[in-house]
Amino acid sequence: MAFRRLPTGTALLASSLALATALALGVLPARATTASPSASASASPSTLASVPTIAAPKGDSIRAREYWLTQYGFTDLWSETTGKGVTVAVIDTGVDGTHQDLTGNVVSGYDASTGTTKNKGWKGLGVEPEHGTLVASVIAGHGHNDGTTPANSGEPGESAGMIGVAPDATILPISLELGTTSATTRSVDEQIPDAVRYAVDHGADIINLSVGSDKTSWPESWDSAFAYAEEKGVIIIASAGNRGAGLTQVGAPATMPGVLTVGGVDKNKQDSWSSSSQGISIAVSAPSESMIGAIPNNKYATWSGTSAAAPIVAGLAALIMEKYPDLTGNQVIQRIIESSDDAGADGRDALYGYGIINPKAALASSTPDDTDTNPLGSMSDWISVHRKNTASVTPSASETPVHQAGETITEAAAPTPVRPVEDSGILPFIVLAAFALWVGIITFGSIHQLTNIIKRSRRR
Repeated sequence: MAFRRLPTGTALLASSLALATALALGVLPARATTASPSASASASPSTLASVPTIAAPKGDSIRAREYWLTQYGFTDLWSETTGKGVTVAVIDTGVDGTHQDLTGNVVSGYDASTGTTKNKGWKGLGVEPEHGTLVASVIAGHGHNDGTTPANSGEPGESAGMIGVAPDATILPISLELGTTSATTRSVDEQIPDAVRYAVDHGADIINLSVGSDKTSWPESWDSAFAYAEEKGVIIIASAGNRGAGLTQVGAPATMPGVLTVGGVDKNKQDSWSSSSQGISIAVSAPSESMIGAIPNNKYATWSGTSAAAPIVAGLAALIMEKYPDLTGNQVIQRIIESSDDAGADGRDALYGYGIINPKAALASSTPDDTDTNPLGSMSDWISVHRKNTASVTPSASETPVHQAGETITEAAAPTPVRPVEDSGILPFIVLAAFALWVGIITFGSIHQLTNIIKRSRRR
């Protein structure tokens, strides 16, 4: 499967995948001494007069860049919920579980590129090995104590470094290798469904997929894994992709039924041209510009893209799940959608989806959460309609062979040989007898007709 890397990210060709990031990594030191913008093209909070003044989160200069925590009201919700007891699977390029802002929140995971647990999902893979750590830090970073930054009384975690939207959530890392090839690397068609199944079978409540493609369709090999997650009530959240990375429309897996697809907005809550995409499958939108996150080796980087927007929504889902533990995954999705602030055209549209997330409303007791089905569709229903003529079952050596799904082939006894009539020697006699009968019938008919003519002549 061919991969290529675009100037600002990794794009998907055919069924290959891309990280949904317009990554312009402005790497920051482990301990920054200033909150001023970095030199990275995608890095800083804007100083334009049109950008509203937002109170910066309390903490060091890294924390001060996490504008979404205060602008969207997450810090006000931490007295109610921090995501404790909720597991979010980050299916990405690996998560550095030793990072000072993630230690203790990352469990041993899985390497879907090789199908083993050897690296625990902690080793960065592919052309952007830091990507998974960035994503995880936005969800469940807990910060660290740098010895100088005053503690934030009444808030979870430590005051320095990255703090996530759900700082007490658990991260289950599942690593993919994208953009590179090796003799031991499995195809993307194998990695993605294996990763989803592993997440479901190992306790994930939410799956974050900050990967995307330039194709709306997906390999049939993905069907059953996503239907399995649906069956088990696991929420799948995916990024919509970025125009800046060459993706002009939402692509799989964000186009799959039931997936909560996240578009991106800038700091003014306007659709982001470079750090978002468009498509009817977008469900909600969240911040995707001027982002910051943790990267391996206790460092930090500025970044942008819906790769950052999706984990914000994954963190929001974790907050809802802790506060309302009896809700189903479908009902959590309903809360996120119903509580969003409508933007763009009235109702759901291709840029904002149902609207921009409103965390306070999503956690309010008055927000509807009574659905029995996924408001974003059903993967199982889609399969029953669109794959019904292509379904097949490959038998194992111990299984009864099948021809089509549900059809058993029963072995029958061989027929007894019978000599055909033409080889028996009587065929010539049959032919002659039939010919003689035909001549007799014609002769009899002719005589009968002649007799009638003679009788009529005598009467005259």
